[in-house]
Amino acid sequence: MTHASAEQSFQDPAGLPGWQRTARAFAVAVESGRLDLPFPGSGKTRERWAAFADLAEEDLSLARLGEGHADAVAILAELNGPRPRAGSRWGVWAANPPGPSLEATRGEAGWRLRGTKQYCSGARTCTHALVTATAADGMRLFAVTTEALTPRLGTWPATGMAGSDTLDVSFADILAEPVGRPGGYVDRPGFTHGGSGVAACWYGGARAVGRRLLSAAVKRDVGPHALAHLGAVDISLRAARTALDQAAGEIDTDPDDLRNTGRGRALRVRALVESAATEVLGRVGRALGAGPLCHDEAHARMVADLTVYLRQHHAERDLAELGALVAERGTSW
Repeated sequence: MTHASAEQSFQDPAGLPGWQRTARAFAVAVESGRLDLPFPGSGKTRERWAAFADLAEEDLSLARLGEGHADAVAILAELNGPRPRAGSRWGVWAANPPGPSLEATRGEAGWRLRGTKQYCSGARTCTHALVTATAADGMRLFAVTTEALTPRLGTWPATGMAGSDTLDVSFADILAEPVGRPGGYVDRPGFTHGGSGVAACWYGGARAVGRRLLSAAVKRDVGPHALAHLGAVDISLRAARTALDQAAGEIDTDPDDLRNTGRGRALRVRALVESAATEVLGRVGRALGAGPLCHDEAHARMVADLTVYLRQHHAERDLAELGALVAERGTSW
């Protein structure tokens, strides 16, 4: 699929490509102060994650950009990076999958970045980004402006999360400002806190999918089987919300992760919410059949978006890491 045909597959009623519609909503969210959120561990982590869930229930692509912006602002504060200027829109581009990579070199004029960064959400929407790159002294985090970057059109032909404008981006000898020390991005407590926060977006998307079944059950007799599915959806969503609330409380109690429980907590809450969201997707589909997927554009897009977004969870790889932590440190069941 070409870039043009991918954009045409998702347009809003005004005829704008989906990524431009989401970009407008993202800009409004930043400028209105909607994304001026409490930092993780500030005593108001629940409020932060509730905002992510609300964004996600509205539009998962918007939540992806909003969560990334809020995460970037928190990272800059935690690592004493540059203060974001008013109205600037930030992304966090830190994926390191197999394939093209980004390298950092230090010269007389400062640090420069060369190469390609994959999975850059908001590639044509963000004004600034925090990016990870490989340097001689290890993996480093850098702040960049996006003016001189080159998004590679056509590198996200998928329908799911089309509005997130997630493209590969080329860096051609771009000047960059280092943020923190080598390895500081992943070693800080906020890394695991942020990983848990992404699950709040998954929960919000699952909540939107579940509401489609709830709405149908309120309006008409959907039958006992669909009601059973609705009951199971209720259990899954409540379990996910409880896990998020408990995790938020634990983070606020130990924001610097002095107890060294952050990684295990993030793995648990992400796995639990991913499982709950997957359950909701399956049960709503079985309860309502093909109708909403074929005739309800907003629901069909939410299902497609959530299916893709959930794959940010690393499935059995994350479960194996959690199992190793449990075996090493024990647990309190």
